[in-house]
Amino acid sequence: MKQTATFIPTLRETPADADVKSHQLLLRAGFIRQNTSGIYSFLPLGKRTLQKVENVIREEMEAVNSVEVFLPALQQAELWMETGRWYSYGDELMRLTDRNNRAFALGATHEEVITSLLRDEIKSYKKLPLNLFQIQSKFRDEKRPRFGLLRGREFLMKDAYSFHATTESLDDTYNDMMQAYTNIFTRLGLNFRAVIADSGAIGGKDNHEFMVLSDIGEDTIAYSDQSNYAANIEMAAVNVEYPVSNEAEKEIEKVATPNQKTISEVADYLNVSPEQCIKTLVFKADEDFVIVLSRGDHEINDVKVKHATGAKIVEMATPEEVLEQLGCEIGSLGPVKLKSPIRVYADHAVKSIVNGVTGANEAGFHFINATPEKDFSIDTFADLRFIQEGDASPDGEGVIKFAKGIEVGHIFKLGTTYSEPMKATFLNDQGRAMPYIMGCYGIGVSRVMAAVAEQFQDDNGFTWPDVIAPYEIHIVPVNMKDETQRELGEDLYKLLKSYRYEVLLDDRIERVGVKFADADLIGLPVRITVGKKASEGILEVKYRRTGETFEWKREELLDHLQQFFKK
Repeated sequence: MKQTATFIPTLRETPADADVKSHQLLLRAGFIRQNTSGIYSFLPLGKRTLQKVENVIREEMEAVNSVEVFLPALQQAELWMETGRWYSYGDELMRLTDRNNRAFALGATHEEVITSLLRDEIKSYKKLPLNLFQIQSKFRDEKRPRFGLLRGREFLMKDAYSFHATTESLDDTYNDMMQAYTNIFTRLGLNFRAVIADSGAIGGKDNHEFMVLSDIGEDTIAYSDQSNYAANIEMAAVNVEYPVSNEAEKEIEKVATPNQKTISEVADYLNVSPEQCIKTLVFKADEDFVIVLSRGDHEINDVKVKHATGAKIVEMATPEEVLEQLGCEIGSLGPVKLKSPIRVYADHAVKSIVNGVTGANEAGFHFINATPEKDFSIDTFADLRFIQEGDASPDGEGVIKFAKGIEVGHIFKLGTTYSEPMKATFLNDQGRAMPYIMGCYGIGVSRVMAAVAEQFQDDNGFTWPDVIAPYEIHIVPVNMKDETQRELGEDLYKLLKSYRYEVLLDDRIERVGVKFADADLIGLPVRITVGKKASEGILEVKYRRTGETFEWKREELLDHLQQFFKK
């Protein structure tokens, strides 16, 4: 492609509203432009890169017998009502009505649509397993779109869905998908980890996220320093044995703690450590209120609370709800002498506290010498806290460390989460109607492009890996008004294209400094400069990623390029 015939609007200045490097460079190098918050246009370079990411994904999906389809983005509300997600998915689901006042959603995901399709078409176990995927735009009304393509309201996604007659069949496909995803992200050159994750609004269980390690990641990964264990911090199990104090139990006593509400304030005021304090939070689990206790130096994990209570939706109770349910303010809450019957959950660490401090359910007062089971009852002990750096790794090997990660892929074992409520069944080998056993497998395609952009860059621009660079070779004649340079540049352009190289020819009449700056900014793997030695048939070749430069004769060029690109 000749540069004068395409659309590459590069920018010299960094856009003020772009706060991460990948976003800045994608804008500056002319790959994308923002239409409105969280919504972007892909310009020619961006579209080519995006298509190459898609190509890698398609190849690996087809290698595990996943077949491509294309499903509607506009989905009728009735399908989402069958699974209950019309109400539970939340405000991110973009809802609209047509001229007949019929409700629809713009596809945030496609479990309901694909399940409705298969229940009408697949009736026998003989046609299972079946694995279908699509690459399509998704829509989510993000509260705070940010980081360019990493958190948008419209984005490109690969979503696959598998249907099975047995759990063993699902396990096989899940393992195939795990390998396919590993292949995809390895081919793209990403530094990533597969981590144990929460299923969130998708549902189901047994799932892994694929996280690209990056300082700008929104998720925290807990990983072992001595094994392959890795998990999203929300899902990392805490396997810590807490020593029980041999201190003699004392009589509980109510003491004044005027204006002391937080754990740190109360601990300082009473001259005790936060470990001796019992933190009390109130959650609304579906329609029921529950109390959750943790040690004062620990943070309660609402995902674990959700799993412990079995609720579909868990959220913190509001101050008004706490006051109505327990008759006191949040800063004075405690499990002793509750004023209304309410189920109490406690993290395992609470069991080891002797003579602890807890709220007295009265403003300005706390109890000291409070001991579980002696002074208050606990209905259920469970792992309810966030893991911390330095905790033992759940697999028993090493200790936990933290890293930031960008989620680029997620695979789920859905089981019958969707097929049961939607009455999507098949006849098994005994002629009995059974719900499909399902799997779900997603990759954020545009997010992957941004993650690669975040990892492959330097101070001057992108250093794209060969597999997804928009073009492989950038030919830059220094002076297009020089007949020799122009003719040699165009001759090379035709030659390399005939050998099936993807070539961008900078045929602009522009200053050489501008051309070189744009070439570095765009970041194609190889730059060929046609300059003063053009009359001698000598070219300057630069490898963008390493910065290495060479002078090659025209007749040597193809052999060197073949070696570089391994063609």
